[in-house]
Amino acid sequence: MDKKPEKLVPEVRFKGFTDDWEQRKLGEISKRVRNNDGRMNLPLLTISARYGWMTQQSRFSASIAGREKKNYTLLKKHQLSYNHGNSKVANYGTVYELTDYDEALVPKVYHSFSLTSENSSKFIESYFHTKKLDAQLRKFIASTARMDGLLNISFDDFMKVKLFAPERCEQSKISRIINLIEKLITLQQRKMEQLKQLKKAMLQQLFVNKNNKQPILKFKNFRNNWREYKLSEIVNLEDNKRKPVKATERIRGKIPYYGANGIQDYVKGYTHIGKHVLIAEDGANSVDDYPIYFIYSPSWINNHTHVLTAKEEILSSEFLAYALKKINYAKYLVGSGRYKLNAEILKLIPLKIPTMNEQKYIESNLSKIDKLIALQQNKLTQLTALKKYLLQKLFI
Repeated sequence: MDKKPEKLVPEVRFKGFTDDWEQRKLGEISKRVRNNDGRMNLPLLTISARYGWMTQQSRFSASIAGREKKNYTLLKKHQLSYNHGNSKVANYGTVYELTDYDEALVPKVYHSFSLTSENSSKFIESYFHTKKLDAQLRKFIASTARMDGLLNISFDDFMKVKLFAPERCEQSKISRIINLIEKLITLQQRKMEQLKQLKKAMLQQLFVNKNNKQPILKFKNFRNNWREYKLSEIVNLEDNKRKPVKATERIRGKIPYYGANGIQDYVKGYTHIGKHVLIAEDGANSVDDYPIYFIYSPSWINNHTHVLTAKEEILSSEFLAYALKKINYAKYLVGSGRYKLNAEILKLIPLKIPTMNEQKYIESNLSKIDKLIALQQNKLTQLTALKKYLLQKLFI
């Protein structure tokens, strides 16, 4: 008996659609865009593999417009571009639709194109985001990759990419759901950034700097001046318990394994238990936002982060973590390239602290913001996972 032919449909589909999707070459449903009518007073955009369209500059100056004209394409709303020559080998590039501007200039090296009216620009953009076309792009690129590791693909080869597409109505429904998820993701990102900015402002206002005896923002009923200590006077250093373990030698488990920049892995066993504050010794991923973490669980900690334990009769560990975020560490770091915060220098860092009651009140208010940030991050993670799921299930 002959095998029944496989239906060309996605795993998840909107109700009411039953027809097979049809395979098309990109060149059959699009045409190249290479025009430039000479106007240079338009937004100049570039493609970021992580963020999509990025504004390189808002306008060309008149003095350079003439000589730059030949290097840019005029892209109109809902037309698309593929950055084929500026991506690393691990990423085969993707397509982005112009949506935020009616017109913009993009580098002529991009493969810019417009679709026929029977096809949705958002659908095609999302199709590339599924990574289902990477195997074809890899094939075209393999013979032309430059020695520096950058990718290159000709426009003619790009137009040979094959994809499956339904009729316009189904494309539009898929586009709308993906677009909705992306808008929700953007909204959550903005909310989280606003909360982070609020926390940053509160840290600036609620903590004493070296020239003041009182913070700028003072809670009612707390009037005592803050007292300055050397860090060694108010914390114990528990670096002697740290133990680095190579990734290949770690036994998988549920205990967080901490390095300079937070959790690196989950392992069996622990080196520390109880409340601690971690501060990077070396290998910090940012000097301006120096890695500091409050932990309250069994943890395995390696030798790239200092382990501080607050002297509880005078200092709250949670308050300590917030207070340490206020310090400018650049002047305490030694070395070049891979900076290091030596233990002896760390012990001498001055820190002003209020009474325990005021510490608890401050940490309580900041903790509320941290919980809101964590909630927003959880929502963002769920939406990102949902988008990833839909990209895999709504397309062939």
